[in-house]
Amino acid sequence: MRLVPRLGSGIPLVARVEEMRRLRSGFTRAERGEAGAALLAGDAGVGKTRLLAELAEFAGGRGALVLTGRCLDVREGGLPYLPFAEALGPLATAEDAAITEAVRIRPALGRLLPMAQAGPLSSSEFVPVSSEHEVPRRARPEQDLGQLQLFDAVLAVLSEIAEHRPVLLVLEDLHWADGSTRNLLSFLVSRLRAQRLFVVASYREEDVHRRHPLRALLVELVRLPTVTQVALQPLKDADARAFVEALAEGPLSPEVIADVVERSEGNPFFAEELLASCAESENLPAGLAEVLLARLERLSPDARRVLRAIAVAGESVSHAALAEVSGLGEDELDEALREAVQHHVLVVEKGAYTFRHALLSEAVYGDLLPGERTRMHAAYAGRIKRTPQGRGHDAKLAYHSLQSRDVTTALPALLSAADEAERLGAPGAALRHVEQALEIWDVVADADKPTEVDELRLLHEASYFAGTSGEPERAVAYARSAVQALTPEIDGDRAVKTWRRLAEAAMNTEGAIELAVEAVGKAWDLVAESEVSKTRAWVLATRAAIMRSVDRWEDSYWSARTAVADARQVGASGAEASALITLGALADNAADFEEARARLKEAESKAREADALNVELRAVCFLGFSYEDQGEIRKAIEVYERGIERAEQAGLIWSAYGLELRARHLLLCYFSGDWPMETATGSPARGVSSTLAARMSASWLPIVVARGRFAAAEKLLAELRPHWRGEPLTALASGGAGAEMAYWQGDHAKAIKRAQEAASFMSALDEGYLLSGIRLGALALASAVALAAEARIKGDEAALAGAVQVGREELERVRYAAEHGRPRAGRLGPEGRAWAARAEAMATGLEGAADPKLWAEAVEAFGYGAVYEEAFCRWQHAEALLAASETERAAEELGKAHEVAERLRALPLRDAIRELARRARIELPGVENEPRRDVVDPLTERERAVLERVALGRTNRQVGEELYISEKTVSVHLSRVMAKLGATRRAEAVAIAYDRGLLMRPTSPSTLRV
Repeated sequence: MRLVPRLGSGIPLVARVEEMRRLRSGFTRAERGEAGAALLAGDAGVGKTRLLAELAEFAGGRGALVLTGRCLDVREGGLPYLPFAEALGPLATAEDAAITEAVRIRPALGRLLPMAQAGPLSSSEFVPVSSEHEVPRRARPEQDLGQLQLFDAVLAVLSEIAEHRPVLLVLEDLHWADGSTRNLLSFLVSRLRAQRLFVVASYREEDVHRRHPLRALLVELVRLPTVTQVALQPLKDADARAFVEALAEGPLSPEVIADVVERSEGNPFFAEELLASCAESENLPAGLAEVLLARLERLSPDARRVLRAIAVAGESVSHAALAEVSGLGEDELDEALREAVQHHVLVVEKGAYTFRHALLSEAVYGDLLPGERTRMHAAYAGRIKRTPQGRGHDAKLAYHSLQSRDVTTALPALLSAADEAERLGAPGAALRHVEQALEIWDVVADADKPTEVDELRLLHEASYFAGTSGEPERAVAYARSAVQALTPEIDGDRAVKTWRRLAEAAMNTEGAIELAVEAVGKAWDLVAESEVSKTRAWVLATRAAIMRSVDRWEDSYWSARTAVADARQVGASGAEASALITLGALADNAADFEEARARLKEAESKAREADALNVELRAVCFLGFSYEDQGEIRKAIEVYERGIERAEQAGLIWSAYGLELRARHLLLCYFSGDWPMETATGSPARGVSSTLAARMSASWLPIVVARGRFAAAEKLLAELRPHWRGEPLTALASGGAGAEMAYWQGDHAKAIKRAQEAASFMSALDEGYLLSGIRLGALALASAVALAAEARIKGDEAALAGAVQVGREELERVRYAAEHGRPRAGRLGPEGRAWAARAEAMATGLEGAADPKLWAEAVEAFGYGAVYEEAFCRWQHAEALLAASETERAAEELGKAHEVAERLRALPLRDAIRELARRARIELPGVENEPRRDVVDPLTERERAVLERVALGRTNRQVGEELYISEKTVSVHLSRVMAKLGATRRAEAVAIAYDRGLLMRPTSPSTLRV
């Protein structure tokens, strides 16, 4: 079981910004003497109590008296005035004299606050009960008069207290309130005028049905000008994901997050219960099921019977279907449905009935007896058989037939449903149907099996659908099972297609290239001597792609050319397009970019005409690669966007090339500075490989780090680490982003470790990833330079030597990777050259001041369109210029870098730029270099800068190096500071500055970048 903290215990309030703003605004108006009330409505578990707790904390922090009371679900008439008694109870024992006096002079409050009575009972209050003894008994006043006195007393005491301090009165769960409580609330709210009083009452919207006694009061209250309605809706998907991540104690896989978000439908309590009971399970947690079912116990037997019938359907149900399956008469059915709708259990959508929340349906279904389930599923299956064909008809028939154990009907229905799902662009659904058909294949009698289908075909289709729906490992597994099922009696053409399916599946799975080579070799052996055919053309096209992947260029080229010729001869446009892609990729490898792009565009067009969707996406992907490798980022982005749109239309966003298109597009958006505001990668559907989901998360990671969202980035890094071997590009993204984050946090040893770990992993996995060492080495080098600078300032020669040695080793790593790596286009592209230039410039800072000329070259190298990296280099260039006393050029570079960082909300870079500008006394447009201070400040900006560094333990020499002034000038500034503050020593000057608020105390050891 996954343990999570309970709601409200340290979990941040997610979303709810607008609702919180409205409630705070109401309280703020009350502070000014504009009394008001708010009615907070929302379903059970949606977060009403948490929102009210935040409001109470806000009001308490502003000195308000917060009074809170709750109604209870007491079905035998309720407890009169319970929430008011609870809320006002603390007044009876308050130590505040004003409150005590306000209560004392209002004896009518005794009905709520017995402890508030003053003095003993009078003799008139003793009433003889029997002739044997007497007991004290309150005189019973006339009811209406006594109630009015109480109401007046409550209003008066709150109004009087509000003259001394604002009052927030919170009444929760008003749907359970008794009549007396509702009357008192109506009286109180209708008399709100100029008191500093804000009343908030919450209720469950789904419990207030048409005949609920609270409904009339709500209608009355909302007409009052002082009353505001606040509806608390379920969380949106993005907010729900953020809530689930905050709720868990450790990292969660994308699958678990997606499952909890989907099933909870934005309800925080439901999400908490699902996660606490292990969300991977399809079964509803027992505790949550009990909570949900408790609501239904109040309904009549007929209403509960109807709910069971709808739960078995698993979707919206028409009135006619319910009449047939439930067995109720028309009048009974109408009344049962009306009752369920009025109690907000069912809703009407397009003339059909469905549960208000899907988890209610799960709870009811889980509570059914086995026999009930079977009978109702059989009734639905029988009805579906008699209805006309329509969208989803076969899937519904298959589902109900399986649940009623009618496998003979289920098998052909599953096969038809899989075909329909494929046509609709839903390969994941098609895979589930085929898998279910495989599960029951051996149970169905041979005479009842469709003649045109056998187990081999099912295995082949399962492999294909698994590959296109984001499960490459399962695609390989099913393809292996298919080749193992081959027998000598199997037709040769089918055997070839079976081996080719295994080759294609393995080619798209990391670490399975050797299997792909073996499988395509088997397929080729079977057709090498045969006549030209579509099957032979497809084998050649697949062989060409695989041979290129293992650097067998001549074999690849021959296979591709032959495939094109064969495909044209027999009219196999899809195979021709596939082979053209390989020819285009080979031309790219040879740096013949014009030829490459012509081939790839032709392949895309032919694949589209042939309706070969996967081939079309592959063509678009390689065309994007061609532009990207040459630094033509804008064109590459346009191509990727076209491919993504096509993948979405076809339902192939989690196929190998659908995923690659989205991942590359997100990375180029990072380079170009078109950063999305939130994770726009899409949540993986159920069943999508966690490795593929991790790849998308990794593509988002650089933006998360660059924006300074380090807590979220740490969680992502932990989540992604297990997937390095399954997807090496995840390792590259994780290593790079992790190193950059540690750099910004000032933990340079960790930054170097992370970069080196990722580089070593990549090179050990496959020498083809050698080029990744350029970027990783440059990132590690940046931290080595920072460590060297720190050691130099501290005068730590051993640490300095160590940092310099690490930096030199990283520079060699970069140079080796640049020289020996194998770029796709045969020579290092703009991105690789830019990172290499950055490493060379950075390395000049190992021995002292960096070389401005090399940093200028790095800026120019990233000018191909890598906006963020260019801004980083401008910042470093400015620092090198300042060391060379070129202040004007440095100011120009800082201004340009700051504009980019501010626009991107790249906070770590922005803050570093501002700090450098402040130290160098350079004004950035629109930026105040120093916060405003409320105290009289005798220090100049330069004097304060000197004193800040002295406070951090710097020597005069170190201060001078940081501020680009001489050691003697530092001494002069310090003398003036001590004179102004009346201090005799440096330490005393720092202490005085802290006490007077002239310096802000550092919050961490790395407050300033060295």
